[in-house]
Amino acid sequence: MTQFNYKAKDEQGVVSRGTVEAAGSEQAAQILHDHGLTVLQLEAQEITIHLERFIPFLGRVSNKEIVMFSRQLSTLINAKVPIISALDILREQVTSKKLKDTIDEMMADVEGGKSLSETIARFPEIFSSLYVNLVKAGELSGTLDAALKYIADQQERDYDLRSKIRGAMTYPIFIISAIFIVGALMFVFVLPQMISVLTEAGAELPFTTKILVFMTNFFKNFWWLVAAALVGGILGIRFYVRTTGGRFVWDSLKLKIPIFGKLFERIYMDRFARNLSTLIAGGIPIVQSLNTVAAIVGNVVYKEIISEAATEVETGKSIAAVFADKPQMPKIMTQMIKIGEQTGSLDDILGKLAAFYDKEVENMLNTLMTLLEPVIMIVLGLAVAVMVAGILLPIYNLASVQ
Repeated sequence: MTQFNYKAKDEQGVVSRGTVEAAGSEQAAQILHDHGLTVLQLEAQEITIHLERFIPFLGRVSNKEIVMFSRQLSTLINAKVPIISALDILREQVTSKKLKDTIDEMMADVEGGKSLSETIARFPEIFSSLYVNLVKAGELSGTLDAALKYIADQQERDYDLRSKIRGAMTYPIFIISAIFIVGALMFVFVLPQMISVLTEAGAELPFTTKILVFMTNFFKNFWWLVAAALVGGILGIRFYVRTTGGRFVWDSLKLKIPIFGKLFERIYMDRFARNLSTLIAGGIPIVQSLNTVAAIVGNVVYKEIISEAATEVETGKSIAAVFADKPQMPKIMTQMIKIGEQTGSLDDILGKLAAFYDKEVENMLNTLMTLLEPVIMIVLGLAVAVMVAGILLPIYNLASVQ
Protein backbone atom coordinates (compact mmCIF):
# COMPACT_ATOMS: atom_id res chain seq x y z
CA MET A 1 0.00 0.00 0.00
CA THR A 2 1.14 3.55 -0.80
CA GLN A 3 0.37 6.85 0.87
CA PHE A 4 -0.89 9.57 -1.51
CA ASN A 5 -1.07 13.30 -0.82
CA TYR A 6 -4.21 14.80 -2.29
CA LYS A 7 -5.84 18.15 -2.88
CA ALA A 8 -9.56 17.90 -3.52
CA LYS A 9 -12.83 19.82 -3.22
CA ASP A 10 -16.23 18.69 -2.00
CA GLU A 11 -19.69 19.35 -3.44
CA GLN A 12 -19.79 22.79 -1.80
CA GLY A 13 -16.49 23.73 -3.40
CA VAL A 14 -14.49 23.66 -0.17
CA VAL A 15 -10.90 22.64 -0.92
CA SER A 16 -9.09 20.28 1.45
CA ARG A 17 -5.74 18.52 1.65
CA GLY A 18 -4.78 15.23 3.22
CA THR A 19 -3.46 11.73 2.66
CA VAL A 20 -5.09 8.51 1.51
CA GLU A 21 -3.69 4.97 1.46
CA ALA A 22 -4.24 2.83 -1.63
CA ALA A 23 -2.54 0.26 -3.88
CA GLY A 24 -2.22 2.77 -6.73
CA SER A 25 -3.18 6.25 -7.90
CA GLU A 26 -6.38 5.04 -9.62
CA GLN A 27 -7.59 3.31 -6.47
CA ALA A 28 -6.72 6.44 -4.42
CA ALA A 29 -8.74 8.63 -6.80
CA GLN A 30 -11.66 6.20 -6.56
CA ILE A 31 -11.61 6.26 -2.76
CA LEU A 32 -11.74 10.05 -2.79
CA HIS A 33 -14.53 10.01 -5.38
CA ASP A 34 -16.54 7.60 -3.19
CA HIS A 35 -16.26 10.16 -0.38
CA GLY A 36 -17.76 12.87 -2.59
CA LEU A 37 -14.47 14.60 -3.38
CA THR A 38 -13.24 15.85 -6.74
CA VAL A 39 -9.49 15.30 -7.07
CA LEU A 40 -7.49 18.41 -7.95
CA GLN A 41 -4.03 17.04 -7.23
CA LEU A 42 -2.75 13.56 -6.31
CA GLU A 43 0.84 12.46 -5.77
CA ALA A 44 2.53 9.53 -4.04
CA GLN A 45 4.37 10.28 -0.82
CA GLU A 46 8.12 9.87 -0.87
CA ILE A 47 9.30 7.14 1.47
CA THR A 48 11.55 8.89 3.94
CA ILE A 49 12.77 8.29 7.44
CA HIS A 50 11.82 11.28 9.57
CA LEU A 51 14.54 11.50 12.17
CA GLU A 52 12.65 14.30 13.93
CA ARG A 53 10.24 11.67 15.26
CA PHE A 54 13.13 10.24 17.23
CA ILE A 55 15.17 13.42 17.71
CA PRO A 56 12.71 16.32 18.32
CA PHE A 57 15.48 18.90 17.87
CA LEU A 58 15.70 18.03 14.17
CA GLY A 59 12.04 18.86 13.65
CA ARG A 60 12.30 22.34 15.15
CA VAL A 61 11.65 25.34 12.91
CA SER A 62 14.46 27.88 13.25
CA ASN A 63 13.82 31.53 14.04
CA LYS A 64 15.53 32.49 10.79
CA GLU A 65 12.99 30.47 8.79
CA ILE A 66 10.07 32.08 10.64
CA VAL A 67 11.52 35.54 9.91
CA MET A 68 11.84 34.75 6.21
CA PHE A 69 8.34 33.25 6.13
CA SER A 70 6.82 36.35 7.76
CA ARG A 71 8.66 38.81 5.53
CA GLN A 72 7.84 36.97 2.30
CA LEU A 73 4.19 36.51 3.29
CA SER A 74 3.99 40.24 4.05
CA THR A 75 5.42 41.05 0.60
CA LEU A 76 2.98 38.73 -1.19
CA ILE A 77 -0.07 40.06 0.69
CA ASN A 78 1.04 43.63 0.04
CA ALA A 79 1.18 42.71 -3.67
CA LYS A 80 -2.52 41.71 -3.43
CA VAL A 81 -1.77 37.99 -3.81
CA PRO A 82 -4.64 35.95 -2.23
CA ILE A 83 -3.54 34.41 1.05
CA ILE A 84 -4.08 30.84 -0.18
CA SER A 85 -1.89 31.47 -3.22
CA ALA A 86 0.69 33.23 -1.05
CA LEU A 87 0.90 30.23 1.29
CA ASP A 88 1.12 27.87 -1.68
CA ILE A 89 4.05 29.88 -3.08
CA LEU A 90 5.86 29.89 0.29
CA ARG A 91 5.27 26.17 0.72
CA GLU A 92 7.46 25.49 -2.30
CA GLN A 93 10.23 27.77 -1.02
CA VAL A 94 10.68 26.70 2.60
CA THR A 95 13.28 24.03 3.34
CA SER A 96 12.00 22.87 6.73
CA LYS A 97 9.85 19.74 6.48
CA LYS A 98 8.06 20.76 9.67
CA LEU A 99 7.21 24.21 8.33
CA LYS A 100 6.18 22.79 4.94
CA ASP A 101 3.71 20.39 6.64
CA THR A 102 2.46 23.24 8.83
CA ILE A 103 1.77 25.42 5.77
CA ASP A 104 -0.18 22.51 4.26
CA GLU A 105 -2.44 22.45 7.31
CA MET A 106 -2.71 26.24 7.34
CA MET A 107 -3.87 26.22 3.71
CA ALA A 108 -6.49 23.59 4.48
CA ASP A 109 -7.76 25.64 7.46
CA VAL A 110 -7.90 28.92 5.52
CA GLU A 111 -9.63 27.20 2.62
CA GLY A 112 -12.11 25.87 5.17
CA GLY A 113 -13.02 29.39 6.29
CA LYS A 114 -10.66 30.02 9.19
CA SER A 115 -8.69 33.23 9.54
CA LEU A 116 -4.89 33.21 9.43
CA SER A 117 -4.65 34.06 13.14
CA GLU A 118 -6.96 31.16 14.03
CA THR A 119 -4.92 28.65 12.08
CA ILE A 120 -1.47 29.75 13.29
CA ALA A 121 -2.77 29.60 16.86
CA ARG A 122 -2.89 25.81 16.38
CA PHE A 123 0.91 25.71 16.19
CA PRO A 124 2.24 27.35 19.38
CA GLU A 125 5.58 25.53 19.01
CA ILE A 126 6.19 27.63 15.85
CA PHE A 127 4.12 30.80 16.25
CA SER A 128 4.22 32.51 19.65
CA SER A 129 1.23 34.16 21.29
CA LEU A 130 2.82 37.50 20.36
CA TYR A 131 2.79 36.45 16.70
CA VAL A 132 -0.84 35.32 16.89
CA ASN A 133 -2.04 38.52 18.56
CA LEU A 134 -0.30 40.80 16.07
CA VAL A 135 -1.63 38.85 13.09
CA LYS A 136 -5.12 39.04 14.60
CA ALA A 137 -4.77 42.80 15.07
CA GLY A 138 -3.58 43.14 11.47
CA GLU A 139 -6.58 41.19 10.19
CA LEU A 140 -9.03 43.34 12.15
CA SER A 141 -7.44 46.60 11.00
CA GLY A 142 -6.88 45.49 7.40
CA THR A 143 -3.11 45.91 7.71
CA LEU A 144 -2.03 42.27 7.78
CA ASP A 145 0.96 42.92 5.50
CA ALA A 146 2.23 45.68 7.79
CA ALA A 147 1.69 43.49 10.85
CA LEU A 148 3.70 40.64 9.32
CA LYS A 149 6.51 43.02 8.32
CA TYR A 150 6.55 44.42 11.86
CA ILE A 151 6.71 40.88 13.26
CA ALA A 152 9.63 40.03 10.97
CA ASP A 153 11.50 43.17 12.09
CA GLN A 154 11.01 42.32 15.76
CA GLN A 155 12.03 38.70 15.23
CA GLU A 156 15.18 39.83 13.43
CA ARG A 157 16.10 42.00 16.42
CA ASP A 158 15.50 39.07 18.80
CA TYR A 159 17.54 36.81 16.51
CA ASP A 160 20.41 39.33 16.47
CA LEU A 161 20.36 39.55 20.27
CA ARG A 162 20.48 35.76 20.66
CA SER A 163 23.28 35.58 18.08
CA LYS A 164 25.32 38.13 20.03
CA ILE A 165 24.89 36.16 23.25
CA ARG A 166 25.78 32.84 21.59
CA GLY A 167 28.78 34.42 19.89
CA ALA A 168 30.06 35.87 23.17
CA MET A 169 29.70 32.57 25.01
CA THR A 170 31.18 30.32 22.30
CA TYR A 171 34.84 31.04 23.07
CA PRO A 172 34.77 30.54 26.87
CA ILE A 173 32.56 27.45 26.55
CA PHE A 174 34.96 25.97 24.00
CA ILE A 175 38.00 26.63 26.21
CA ILE A 176 36.35 25.26 29.36
CA SER A 177 35.16 22.16 27.49
CA ALA A 178 38.67 21.63 26.11
CA ILE A 179 40.13 21.86 29.64
CA PHE A 180 37.74 19.18 30.91
CA ILE A 181 38.38 16.91 27.91
CA VAL A 182 42.16 17.23 28.15
CA GLY A 183 41.99 16.72 31.92
CA ALA A 184 39.91 13.56 31.50
CA LEU A 185 42.35 12.20 28.90
CA MET A 186 45.27 12.96 31.22
CA PHE A 187 43.62 11.08 34.10
CA VAL A 188 42.85 8.07 31.89
CA PHE A 189 45.95 7.68 29.71
CA VAL A 190 48.86 9.82 30.95
CA LEU A 191 48.79 10.16 34.74
CA PRO A 192 48.46 6.41 35.54
CA GLN A 193 51.68 5.69 33.61
CA MET A 194 53.62 8.56 35.17
CA ILE A 195 52.38 7.83 38.69
CA SER A 196 53.31 4.17 38.38
CA VAL A 197 56.90 5.24 37.62
CA LEU A 198 57.02 7.41 40.74
CA THR A 199 55.46 4.71 42.91
CA GLU A 200 57.87 1.98 41.72
CA ALA A 201 60.84 4.26 42.36
CA GLY A 202 59.74 4.61 45.99
CA ALA A 203 60.19 8.36 45.93
CA GLU A 204 58.61 10.56 48.55
CA LEU A 205 55.55 12.07 46.93
CA PRO A 206 54.58 15.69 47.65
CA PHE A 207 51.07 16.56 48.78
CA THR A 208 49.98 17.73 45.30
CA THR A 209 51.12 14.46 43.77
CA LYS A 210 49.27 12.44 46.42
CA ILE A 211 46.07 14.26 45.53
CA LEU A 212 46.61 13.50 41.84
CA VAL A 213 47.34 9.84 42.69
CA PHE A 214 44.10 9.58 44.67
CA MET A 215 42.06 11.26 41.93
CA THR A 216 43.63 9.11 39.21
CA ASN A 217 43.00 5.86 41.07
CA PHE A 218 39.46 6.88 41.92
CA PHE A 219 38.72 7.88 38.33
CA LYS A 220 40.30 4.66 37.03
CA ASN A 221 38.39 2.34 39.37
CA PHE A 222 35.10 4.22 39.66
CA TRP A 223 34.77 5.99 36.31
CA TRP A 224 31.29 4.47 35.98
CA LEU A 225 30.30 6.09 39.28
CA VAL A 226 31.58 9.48 38.09
CA ALA A 227 29.68 9.11 34.80
CA ALA A 228 26.50 8.00 36.59
CA ALA A 229 26.76 10.91 39.04
CA LEU A 230 27.19 13.41 36.19
CA VAL A 231 24.29 12.01 34.16
CA GLY A 232 22.08 11.64 37.23
CA GLY A 233 22.91 15.15 38.40
CA ILE A 234 22.13 16.69 35.02
CA LEU A 235 18.86 14.77 34.66
CA GLY A 236 17.90 15.55 38.26
CA ILE A 237 18.51 19.28 37.80
CA ARG A 238 16.57 19.29 34.53
CA PHE A 239 13.64 17.49 36.17
CA TYR A 240 13.68 19.85 39.15
CA VAL A 241 13.84 22.94 36.93
CA ARG A 242 10.74 21.73 35.06
CA THR A 243 8.69 21.74 38.27
CA THR A 244 6.93 24.95 39.29
CA GLY A 245 8.97 25.47 42.43
CA GLY A 246 12.22 24.43 40.78
CA ARG A 247 11.71 26.80 37.89
CA PHE A 248 11.11 29.71 40.26
CA VAL A 249 14.26 28.89 42.25
CA TRP A 250 16.34 28.55 39.07
CA ASP A 251 15.07 31.80 37.55
CA SER A 252 15.64 33.62 40.85
CA LEU A 253 19.22 32.33 41.04
CA LYS A 254 19.93 33.51 37.50
CA LEU A 255 19.15 37.07 38.58
CA LYS A 256 21.46 36.82 41.63
CA ILE A 257 24.58 35.46 39.91
CA PRO A 258 27.38 38.06 40.17
CA ILE A 259 27.86 39.99 36.92
CA PHE A 260 25.76 37.54 34.88
CA GLY A 261 22.66 38.37 36.95
CA LYS A 262 22.71 41.94 35.63
CA LEU A 263 23.13 40.64 32.10
CA PHE A 264 20.10 38.36 32.46
CA GLU A 265 18.09 41.24 33.93
CA ARG A 266 18.85 43.47 30.95
CA ILE A 267 17.97 40.70 28.50
CA TYR A 268 14.57 40.18 30.15
CA MET A 269 13.91 43.92 30.29
CA ASP A 270 14.83 44.26 26.62
CA ARG A 271 12.44 41.42 25.75
CA PHE A 272 9.66 42.86 27.93
CA ALA A 273 9.93 46.41 26.59
CA ARG A 274 10.27 45.44 22.93
CA ASN A 275 7.38 42.97 22.87
CA LEU A 276 5.02 45.13 24.94
CA SER A 277 5.77 48.11 22.70
CA THR A 278 5.05 45.96 19.63
CA LEU A 279 1.72 44.73 20.98
CA ILE A 280 0.50 48.16 22.11
CA ALA A 281 1.52 49.70 18.78
CA GLY A 282 -0.41 46.89 17.06
CA GLY A 283 -3.61 47.91 18.83
CA ILE A 284 -3.77 45.03 21.32
CA PRO A 285 -5.51 45.99 24.62
CA ILE A 286 -3.03 46.67 27.43
CA VAL A 287 -4.23 43.82 29.69
CA GLN A 288 -4.04 41.30 26.88
CA SER A 289 -0.64 42.67 25.89
CA LEU A 290 0.71 42.26 29.43
CA ASN A 291 -0.57 38.68 29.67
CA THR A 292 0.99 37.86 26.31
CA VAL A 293 4.37 39.33 27.28
CA ALA A 294 4.25 37.53 30.63
CA ALA A 295 4.04 34.22 28.78
CA ILE A 296 7.07 34.90 26.56
CA VAL A 297 9.41 36.93 28.78
CA GLY A 298 11.34 33.75 29.66
CA ASN A 299 11.66 34.12 33.44
CA VAL A 300 9.09 33.00 36.02
CA VAL A 301 9.97 35.84 38.42
CA TYR A 302 9.17 38.49 35.83
CA LYS A 303 6.24 36.46 34.53
CA GLU A 304 4.55 36.68 37.95
CA ILE A 305 5.27 40.41 38.23
CA ILE A 306 3.89 41.17 34.75
CA SER A 307 0.83 38.95 35.32
CA GLU A 308 0.17 40.76 38.58
CA ALA A 309 0.43 44.08 36.71
CA ALA A 310 -2.16 42.83 34.19
CA THR A 311 -4.55 41.95 37.03
CA GLU A 312 -4.03 45.30 38.76
CA VAL A 313 -4.47 47.27 35.53
CA GLU A 314 -7.93 45.70 35.17
CA THR A 315 -8.85 47.25 38.52
CA GLY A 316 -7.65 50.70 37.43
CA LYS A 317 -4.10 50.64 38.79
CA SER A 318 -1.17 51.75 36.65
CA ILE A 319 1.67 49.48 35.51
CA ALA A 320 4.25 51.79 37.08
CA ALA A 321 2.51 51.60 40.47
CA VAL A 322 2.79 47.79 40.45
CA PHE A 323 6.41 47.78 39.29
CA ALA A 324 7.41 50.37 41.90
CA ASP A 325 6.88 47.77 44.67
CA LYS A 326 9.02 45.13 42.95
CA PRO A 327 12.78 45.23 43.65
CA GLN A 328 13.42 43.05 40.58
CA MET A 329 12.21 45.83 38.28
CA PRO A 330 14.87 48.50 37.53
CA LYS A 331 13.92 52.00 38.62
CA ILE A 332 14.51 53.39 35.14
CA MET A 333 11.93 50.97 33.76
CA THR A 334 9.34 52.03 36.34
CA GLN A 335 10.01 55.75 35.89
CA MET A 336 9.89 55.63 32.08
CA ILE A 337 6.68 53.58 32.07
CA LYS A 338 5.14 56.13 34.45
CA ILE A 339 6.01 58.91 32.00
CA GLY A 340 4.61 56.90 29.10
CA GLU A 341 1.32 56.26 30.93
CA GLN A 342 0.97 59.93 31.87
CA THR A 343 1.71 61.21 28.35
CA GLY A 344 -0.17 58.50 26.43
CA SER A 345 2.99 57.46 24.57
CA LEU A 346 3.69 54.17 26.31
CA ASP A 347 4.54 52.27 23.13
CA ASP A 348 7.06 54.90 22.07
CA ILE A 349 8.66 55.03 25.54
CA LEU A 350 8.91 51.22 25.64
CA GLY A 351 10.51 51.23 22.20
CA LYS A 352 13.18 53.64 23.45
CA LEU A 353 13.70 51.48 26.55
CA ALA A 354 14.14 48.41 24.34
CA ALA A 355 16.80 50.21 22.28
CA PHE A 356 18.52 51.31 25.51
CA TYR A 357 18.60 47.78 26.95
CA ASP A 358 19.69 46.33 23.63
CA LYS A 359 22.74 48.61 23.74
CA GLU A 360 23.33 47.76 27.41
CA VAL A 361 23.32 44.04 26.64
CA GLU A 362 25.79 44.52 23.80
CA ASN A 363 28.12 46.59 26.03
CA MET A 364 27.95 44.04 28.84
CA LEU A 365 28.73 41.18 26.47
CA ASN A 366 31.77 43.05 25.17
CA THR A 367 32.93 43.75 28.73
CA LEU A 368 32.44 40.12 29.77
CA MET A 369 34.43 38.92 26.78
CA THR A 370 37.26 41.27 27.72
CA LEU A 371 37.23 40.02 31.34
CA LEU A 372 36.82 36.33 30.51
CA GLU A 373 39.97 36.13 28.40
CA PRO A 374 42.42 36.81 31.30
CA VAL A 375 40.32 34.64 33.63
CA ILE A 376 40.58 31.73 31.19
CA MET A 377 44.33 32.27 30.91
CA ILE A 378 44.62 32.18 34.71
CA VAL A 379 42.65 28.93 34.86
CA LEU A 380 44.87 27.39 32.19
CA GLY A 381 47.94 28.57 34.09
CA LEU A 382 46.71 27.02 37.32
CA ALA A 383 45.98 23.73 35.56
CA VAL A 384 49.50 23.66 34.12
CA ALA A 385 50.98 24.62 37.53
CA VAL A 386 49.17 21.72 39.23
CA MET A 387 50.47 19.29 36.61
CA VAL A 388 54.03 20.62 36.95
CA ALA A 389 53.97 20.57 40.76
CA GLY A 390 52.31 17.17 40.98
CA ILE A 391 54.11 15.22 38.24
CA LEU A 392 57.04 16.90 36.57
CA LEU A 393 58.78 18.17 39.71
CA PRO A 394 58.80 14.73 41.46
CA ILE A 395 60.18 13.18 38.25
CA TYR A 396 62.82 15.90 38.05
CA ASN A 397 63.79 15.38 41.72
CA LEU A 398 63.96 11.64 41.19
CA ALA A 399 66.22 12.08 38.19
CA SER A 400 68.44 14.49 40.16
CA VAL A 401 68.88 12.03 43.03
CA GLN A 402 69.86 9.26 40.66
